[in-house]
Amino acid sequence: MKVIASSLRKGNIVEVDGKLYVVLNAESFHPGKGTPTTQVDMRRISDGVKVSERYRTTEQVERAYVEDRDYQYLYQDGDGFHFMNPETYDQIAVPKDVVGDQAAYLQENMKVTLSTHEGAILAIQLPQRATLEVVETEPTVKGQTASSSYKPALLSNGTRTMVPPHIAPGTRIVVMTADGSYVERAKD
Repeated sequence: MKVIASSLRKGNIVEVDGKLYVVLNAESFHPGKGTPTTQVDMRRISDGVKVSERYRTTEQVERAYVEDRDYQYLYQDGDGFHFMNPETYDQIAVPKDVVGDQAAYLQENMKVTLSTHEGAILAIQLPQRATLEVVETEPTVKGQTASSSYKPALLSNGTRTMVPPHIAPGTRIVVMTADGSYVERAKD
């Protein structure tokens, strides 16, 4: 199935020169003069080699037929990450290199989408947002304005992000799983 390059997103599977690639990052550039382009960073599924391609945004790219199925995250062990199909209760182990740096945001019972092509698991898509607890952060300095300054914080999954000054340790916050950026205070 052909799609325009600007519609590619992280986790999509594309076919280039007969080989399958998973999209790691896709960024569109719109210069003041000239043709808009899309920079796509991809990893070849067969051997893990990373490549970067630049397409004109209107250029057609072959998107591979993959089956997306919802799974529920169970646990991690030496074999990788274990997921369960909520309809059939079948369990599946996904290797660490497929999950990659998204592993930090996996939480027990989280619903994820696994992309398979001819029986092989190629990619995983997490929900856009995850709720985590702030473990430690710097104290607020009096006189800081809330609108412009953010301070570093360590989250319960071990990742670091920047949060507004009013966030204190123990506060649950919502972050984007794509880049770990702060969205809002959790409403629970």
